[in-house]
Amino acid sequence: ITRAEISAIVWQLQEYANHIHFQGHSVDILENVAPFSYDRSKFELNGTRMTYTGDDAETALGVDVSVHQGTVNWQAVKEDGIDFAMIRVGGRGYGSGALYDDANFEANIQGALQAGLEVGVYFFSQALNAQEAQEEADYVLSKIQGYDITYPVVFDWERIGTSSARTDNMTSEALSEAALAFCQRIQENGYQAMVYFYPYIGYLLYQLDDIDDYPFWVAQYTAQPTFYYDFQIWQYTRRDQDKGINGHVYMDLSLKRW
Repeated sequence: ITRAEISAIVWQLQEYANHIHFQGHSVDILENVAPFSYDRSKFELNGTRMTYTGDDAETALGVDVSVHQGTVNWQAVKEDGIDFAMIRVGGRGYGSGALYDDANFEANIQGALQAGLEVGVYFFSQALNAQEAQEEADYVLSKIQGYDITYPVVFDWERIGTSSARTDNMTSEALSEAALAFCQRIQENGYQAMVYFYPYIGYLLYQLDDIDDYPFWVAQYTAQPTFYYDFQIWQYTRRDQDKGINGHVYMDLSLKRW
């Protein structure tokens, strides 16, 4: 093997090591975004309950719900060892662009608070730009006024991927600007803002270094997290039949650092 060939191999190895490799994509590592800082070996899944035994984070177990979970028995949820709930306030139609209420929001937030759970909320966004995201933030602020919100208020933009979705051709720049506008408006009003995404959106759609002033809530259904960057809530599974909840429910582990 020649010196030139060795140099080429070394260069290729360095290039590989300096990128994140995800589903056939290779993306640059963002040096300004905090890398994953927990001990991956200390995440343990016992049945449907995820724990983290490291001493570098305050952990709590949670669920996130919407009208799709139907009527929730929040006292039973509390007695089953759940510490917090992330409750959907509403959303924006991916076709119409109209804002809509989650029909069970008030029942869920009142029931969760009465049962003694800590509560955060999220909004299913399909904002096209910063102006629409601010409209969504104002809508959320009007709905949560008077409630004791101790967990984050979350911007949950998801990729629909159909020709009928108004956000189908959303650029990374526009998406990041929308998330930033939502979070800034929420934070200005005294709440902790947060951004929810799954790895595809985090790696390939968001410009994470534009929104990393706000903590991340990451959805990844694996025994241990593999997402490259730090996050503060991990949606780790979608399970069926939780106590107090009919049908499926998403489970979350909070690694509270906000």
